[in-house]
Parts: sequence; structure tokens; C-alpha cells
Amino acid sequence: MILCVNSSPRKEATEYVMMKTREILDERGYETYLLNLREKEINFCKHCDFCLEEKECVFDDGMSDVYTALEEARGIVLATPVYNSGISAQLKAMMDRTRALMAKDPESLRGKIGMGITIGGDRMGGQEISLMQIHAFFILNGMIPVSGGSFGANLGATFWSKDSKEGVMKDKEGFKTLEKSIKRLAQFLDEYGRK
Repeated sequence: MILCVNSSPRKEATEYVMMKTREILDERGYETYLLNLREKEINFCKHCDFCLEEKECVFDDGMSDVYTALEEARGIVLATPVYNSGISAQLKAMMDRTRALMAKDPESLRGKIGMGITIGGDRMGGQEISLMQIHAFFILNGMIPVSGGSFGANLGATFWSKDSKEGVMKDKEGFKTLEKSIKRLAQFLDEYGRK
């Protein structure tokens, strides 16, 4: 199963791109599961170290479902709108809270294939910086980050929304980066991904 995480707090451009991502993956024969972080109440990590002692998070909230989905996934696609040249607060909270998952089982994400999608209001609005944050999360947790490769999708899928769903729908270059990135994701899942 490929876990598709939509970290936008709104039903707009990022959700549209994630739905298109799932369509492409479905056409390729992959089972996908969509997780909208806006539907979950997720507290921010306090870095209290409770999880290091107890092997679970001090908070009992919407992350319980996220932990299960992360553990069951073979591949993980993280999509975020770009805020101030970075990922959304919702995605950052989810990433930080995986500390408890890693405290319980440091190998829980190792070897899984990860791909990032970023959507910015400007063409050069911080999409690649946000992708680097996503890749850093993958690397830190022993995952294999993939991109679409050279010549247009160097770090992953990047979109220019012009601050609207309609804008992202017209971004042909963005969809080229998505196609390239999904092709590489599929290749890595088939060749290297955990079963």
C-alpha cells in the first residue's frame, strides 16, 4: 500500500494534486490510502522524551491512525502547500510526532520508498526547499527518497498554483514533474521497496 498524505488545511490545490497522484498510482496497479491531516487532531511534539521511556507518545490523538498507516505502507507520498518557503505546520507536526514511532521501533520506516510533492503560490515560491525538508525526514528515518530525476523534476513534483486550485490544474509543467516522480517511485517500489 502507498500512503498518500495531504497536509494542506484546505480543500484546494494540494488536495487536487493528491487526487491526481492517486489516480496515476491506481492506473499503475498500486493500492493507495489517502490521509488528510486536516481531518486529524494532532498535537505538536513537546520533545518531552515520554516516548523514549514508555515507547509511546504522551498524546493520545489523531496520530494513532497515522502511526498505523505509516507502519503498513510500502511507499509514502507527502504533499504540502508551501508556507514561507517551507512545509505546512500540519506536516511538520506529523513528522515531529513520528519520534514516538521510532522510539517504539527504530526500524519501522527503514527501507520504505518516499516521494514529495510541493505546491507553491509562486513558480519559485520555496517548492524545492520544502522538498528538501521532506527528503531530510525520509533520510533521517532510514527511508529511500526518490524524485523524478534530472531535467525537470530534480527533487520531486513541484507545482505553481497561482494561489488557486484552477491555477494548479493548468500547470502542465507541474504535472510533468508528477509523472516523472511517480515513474521513479514505481521503479523503486518494484526493485527495492519492502514487501
